[in-house]
Amino acid sequence: MRLSKSQYIRGLQCHKALWQYHYRRERMTAPDASRQALFASGHEVGQLAQALFPGGRQVAFDYQRIDLMIEQTAGLIDSGVDIIYEATFASGDLLVMADILLRAGDHWHFYEVKSSTRVKPYHLHDAAFQWRVLGDHLRLGKAHIVHIDTRYRRHGALDLHQLFNIVDVTDPVTQMQAELESRLEPMLAMLQGGEPEIAIGMQCDSPFECDFKAWCWQAVPQPSVFDLRRLPGERKFELYRQGLVEYRDLRQQQLDPAQTLQVNTALTGTAFIDVRRLADFIASASYPIHFLDFETLQQAVPKFDGLQPYQQIPFQYSLHILHRHGELEHREILADEASDPRPALAARLAADIGARGSIVAHSKSTEIRAIGALAASCDEHATTLQAMTTRFLDLLTPFRGLMYYHPDFNGNFSIKSILPAMFPHDQDADYSNLAVQDGRMAMNEYARLAQLEDPGQRRQLRAELLAYCRLDTLAMVKIWQALEQLASPTH
Repeated sequence: MRLSKSQYIRGLQCHKALWQYHYRRERMTAPDASRQALFASGHEVGQLAQALFPGGRQVAFDYQRIDLMIEQTAGLIDSGVDIIYEATFASGDLLVMADILLRAGDHWHFYEVKSSTRVKPYHLHDAAFQWRVLGDHLRLGKAHIVHIDTRYRRHGALDLHQLFNIVDVTDPVTQMQAELESRLEPMLAMLQGGEPEIAIGMQCDSPFECDFKAWCWQAVPQPSVFDLRRLPGERKFELYRQGLVEYRDLRQQQLDPAQTLQVNTALTGTAFIDVRRLADFIASASYPIHFLDFETLQQAVPKFDGLQPYQQIPFQYSLHILHRHGELEHREILADEASDPRPALAARLAADIGARGSIVAHSKSTEIRAIGALAASCDEHATTLQAMTTRFLDLLTPFRGLMYYHPDFNGNFSIKSILPAMFPHDQDADYSNLAVQDGRMAMNEYARLAQLEDPGQRRQLRAELLAYCRLDTLAMVKIWQALEQLASPTH
């Protein structure tokens, strides 16, 4: 049994998670769209970083034949190769694959590539593990973390030396060796025994959400203390360990007004309405009311001029326009996947939204930032677009402000929590009927569009993206009209 650097990091988070990874992997939750996107981004960044050290030799990955990778690495070193990608070494029960290994005289430097924007604590543990194993085979010089530099702004061809920041972490990594050894021994011993008894705790989400969490948490009832809105995690576990888990257990606890409302409405099964404040909110809108939602792309490697790493740029929007007497219009655009989407969206939005009427968004700061990104990319429409930002109403306001609370919200005010609670039997308001079901999936699928060669598949995927964004704004219209009815004196 070999322990890789990623498994070591898993073990630092939780011994039980590491044990399950080795012996009960069927308990893992399959990676969602967000995690799959992280994997894809990490692979792309890792491949690009190799070009910082050109001319190297790649060790072909074959997880079923790790010993062959180790032999290939040794052969490359013996034959005088100075740069190796995915150099693979084992030391006893420990296994590493170094992203980039560089010979410098009679020493070797290694470079661990990360798609993050800074060096994080677990990166140092990762590099310390590599130092431990590589040091058994090589005379080491320096250890480095290579990460994305968000100060870079693309102009013309991609400049890898500006895109990446290389950080020398040799000192902290060498200083961590004693600590590493003290952690490794009990970790390896644990793997020789039965499943460790470890209660759920803060480690379930730090530094990552564990992919065994659903299994370990299956006995936690729904709803529970962990669903309380804005209650610190430490406090949630403190109450949990005291046996105060279900909402009925929490009635005597000191909670803030939102948490108290959350508990009381869940126990009574009745919604709360502050009619006067809700009516004031509805009355603050002016017609025509524009319900606007963007989908945005956020990539580690900027694809177009003027962009920085991880900068959010809109690639589509949906717009429902509600007129005073109930007429409803719909407009939408999904940009071409092969070019910068911002100019097309900027021009269309400037035409689609007139100079009068409120603009409603669910979390308006997100849509205002998207409009700012469009304005910055298109001088011709910048003034018109910037003027829109003063007309926004936030559909989150009546929920966060506790003007209306339904027990089925369960402390969550996302569209996907509000909609089924308010419209439980409306099939047209059910995201599970869609092929694209959330914003992260939309971002991933838009990025995938450019890779599809079949025109029919591209048309189908574009239709699915449009349908998802369209439901976002139709959902806002439905919610608005329902709130309007609730605020009506005749309700």
